[in-house]
Amino acid sequence: MKLLHTSDWHLGKRLEDFLRIEEQQAVLQEICEIAEREHVDAVLVAGDLFDTFNPPTEAVELFYRTLKRLANNGKRAVIAIAGNHDSPDRIEAPDPLARECGIIFAGYPNSVVPLFELESGLKVLQSTEGFIELKLPDIESPLRLLLTPYANEFRLKTYLGQENSEEELRSVLQQKWQDLATTYCDSSGVNILVNHLYVMKRGGEMPEEPADEKPILHLGGAQAIYSENIPTQIQYTAIGHLHRMQRVDSVPCPVCYSGSPLSYSFAEANQKKYVLLVEMEAGKGATIRELELTQGKKLLRKRAEGIEEALLWLSENQDCLVELTMVTDTYLTAQERKQLNGAHYGIVVLIPEVRNSAEFSSEKKKSIDLTKNMEDLFADYFRHTKGQEPNAEILRLFTEILGVEEEQ
Repeated sequence: MKLLHTSDWHLGKRLEDFLRIEEQQAVLQEICEIAEREHVDAVLVAGDLFDTFNPPTEAVELFYRTLKRLANNGKRAVIAIAGNHDSPDRIEAPDPLARECGIIFAGYPNSVVPLFELESGLKVLQSTEGFIELKLPDIESPLRLLLTPYANEFRLKTYLGQENSEEELRSVLQQKWQDLATTYCDSSGVNILVNHLYVMKRGGEMPEEPADEKPILHLGGAQAIYSENIPTQIQYTAIGHLHRMQRVDSVPCPVCYSGSPLSYSFAEANQKKYVLLVEMEAGKGATIRELELTQGKKLLRKRAEGIEEALLWLSENQDCLVELTMVTDTYLTAQERKQLNGAHYGIVVLIPEVRNSAEFSSEKKKSIDLTKNMEDLFADYFRHTKGQEPNAEILRLFTEILGVEEEQ
């Protein structure tokens, strides 16, 4: 049995003002081609399917079009769960139609997938809260899946029927998973856990959550789950949430984040992206292959000493998105900014770093003239904080705000 593990598509996500939908189209096309080339039997999408609860139309269309292709007219099972960026209701809304294509959604930890059978041979054999057993076309052994979509700690305990709110979440989950594994997961089938949680090895280094990500580890979120909480019957654990591909542990089974298919913040600059191909047999260990994804633009960070160095580097790195730090003796002029933006379309963030900024700030503090009008004071403040003149649009907006204040 071959399974393809992917997650954190974040469809509809922007990088500052840069749309990423074309890159997402390209990398999902690549994932579909991998599934077809490797003759994958099932695809696991471990949450954060969209970037927001209300994604743009083009992101929704891309999502369903991709899942339909991955499902291959019901010949391949596709199982997708909700992450902390997803609306569980939105994820489950198309479920009746999706099942006709072999696509199974789980929005909540206590979701129950209805029993169904397709002409392709794909069939749901058993189903209960947080669990399904599938018969895959042309595969003798059944595929058992423990499904735990994201929910905050309070809701997760509620969904799992936990009355003692003081009990640690990891203990509650461990008991729920163990009950399901004991009941349904013997050695005659392939047993998988799919979740969108923060999972780590007890005593190990805590992996960093992605920059600009909605953190799971916070008040009202959900505490870290340890790999030791996973039942021994499980042969592979597919996790979503962290954007860097990583293997959390090998005990009691391989516990892996597949990572996001694209770099979504400059904290992920120069990071390679993957899907994980998991080959399994009933009662045996999993073999994992890391398949690198090649589509999508690289995110690069550059710290340049002067305009000439920056322009040369930009000319050599055209097909990427850039966070550029400019180290200069004085703040960048409007002309220099124009030169930089003209040399590269993909400058997402431009950070001026002035060597004598302390002296400059001190001079500015001494020269503040409170007799100036509001527009002039705003222009002085903008130059002081941003290192450049406010453009006409910013000045117009500031004047408009002043007008609203006067009316009120």
